[in-house]
Amino acid sequence: MSKILTVFGATGKQGGSVIRAILQDAKLSQEFKIRGITRDTTKPAAQALAKKGVELRNADMNSKESLVQALQGSHSVFLVTTPAWGVAGSDAELVHGKNVTDAAKETDVQHLIFSSLLNVTETTGGQLKHVPHFDQKAQVEQCIRSIGVPATFVLAGYFMTNYPEMGMLRKGEDGVYTLAYPVSQDAKFPLVDIETDMGKYVAAALKNRSESLGAQILAAADYYTPTRILAEFEEVTGHKTRFVQVDFDTYKSFMPGPIAEEMLENHLFIENPGYYNGRDLKESHDLLEKAGYKPISWRDFLVRNKAAFL
Repeated sequence: MSKILTVFGATGKQGGSVIRAILQDAKLSQEFKIRGITRDTTKPAAQALAKKGVELRNADMNSKESLVQALQGSHSVFLVTTPAWGVAGSDAELVHGKNVTDAAKETDVQHLIFSSLLNVTETTGGQLKHVPHFDQKAQVEQCIRSIGVPATFVLAGYFMTNYPEMGMLRKGEDGVYTLAYPVSQDAKFPLVDIETDMGKYVAAALKNRSESLGAQILAAADYYTPTRILAEFEEVTGHKTRFVQVDFDTYKSFMPGPIAEEMLENHLFIENPGYYNGRDLKESHDLLEKAGYKPISWRDFLVRNKAAFL
């Protein structure tokens, strides 16, 4: 009888990636039946999953009772929490993560895989303290560890999809694509094709459960400087590029006020001490390779998504 793998955010980037990876893996697709948690089970993306055999359920992230019902019978769980972008002082992400953790404990989940990140405030000794979408994930991880649920933590890198979807590489009137950051061209961005690769890292954790329990898996293809990002963009697309290091106030003017400080400090953290605080990616890549996967490089992503930058 198949074990149940419950996936939160089933129609989102990360949850969707996990579901695709499991369905496409001959071994895991036999071992696990997927239960997808989504806010609206009637929307087209959810119904498309149902047609692939995914059991759909909705759950109220603010209700432990609702979450216990959603997790009932689950062997493994993938949890991704959603930041409350632009809502100053909100601890919703932390509350939701703790609620799922409590529900996982109550329903005897055997493997909770959480999409985590580092605590920026603690890592920088309080110098950068306005990056709640990192800090609250780290606090949820701490809660999971303290309560004793068997768990693995996958730390997603900087999304490659940010460049086309958020307009980070903008085509100017002169035809040149500009990348503007408040950090130097030597800052190291751990890039990940989140929609393709998050599922691979989760699948690797499921295939190597005993080895991955308690571990932090760093989900990124490689560290890329802005110089390398632009050089490979030019090679693949043929477009000319320029890098501009902007001052802090100019950078914050690019985005809505409530998230400007958060995104500024997020990028300052990437430069120093580093998105993963200087950690090497080799151990995580070795786990991925052992499970039969390899990450998508920035060059691969560009080849596949060239049209998105036109």
